[in-house]
Amino acid sequence: MNANIKDKVVIITGASSGLGEATARHLGAMGARLVLAARRADRLETLVADIARDGGSAIAVTTDVSRREDMEALAARAVEHFGRIDVLVNNAGTMPLSPLAKVMVEEWDRTIDINIKGVLYGIAAVLPRFAAQGSGHVINVASVAGIKVFAPIGTVYSATKFAVRAISEGLRMEAPDGVRTTIISPGAVASELKLHSSDSDTAAAVQAFYEANEIPADSVARAIAYAIEQPANVDISEIVLRPVAQEF
Repeated sequence: MNANIKDKVVIITGASSGLGEATARHLGAMGARLVLAARRADRLETLVADIARDGGSAIAVTTDVSRREDMEALAARAVEHFGRIDVLVNNAGTMPLSPLAKVMVEEWDRTIDINIKGVLYGIAAVLPRFAAQGSGHVINVASVAGIKVFAPIGTVYSATKFAVRAISEGLRMEAPDGVRTTIISPGAVASELKLHSSDSDTAAAVQAFYEANEIPADSVARAIAYAIEQPANVDISEIVLRPVAQEF
């Protein structure tokens, strides 16, 4: 167990599958105390039981990140159960892809609500607590699509991830003393994101792309752990990781 991770209280959103689940299992094995958030309560409870069986400590909090009151309740539950919050991993996200010409406005709205507002609501829930305790760490999961626009199918998704990077960099500059920020920008990583596209032509292309390129979700979990485990005066500002085979 890493001394800089052991006993840290870590909130992970989107913890019911993919990157969030892999990160929970990885940090749980390293001794972190976990607050796991997602909408699918049954999957969260199974994950909590698995972590407990392996000697870890975790609780589940059913949460919709697009609802500010849910994020406030999540932070309050973490403090109530563990006494503090040390790290927020803003991981929850959605990736319904389609060309702009298909005008899938409801999907655009949902993507913005989860990928941008969800991140902001998470920051709002923990930042006053971090300022009061003089320490804390916000880790925002962005994407390589936040570095290069994923046209012609992912323009809106890219817009949300560009926003996550902008918010993260602004937070880094504005953060209270002792508060660290990290951007994690993955490429094609095994997760349910590849299943979110309702446009049939796009969905088939995305599925094929992931099958040809994706790397395991624990690659992101290790990157997150690396950022957390640094000494308190070291801030890993950004990590970009992608499959070797991925050009984009």
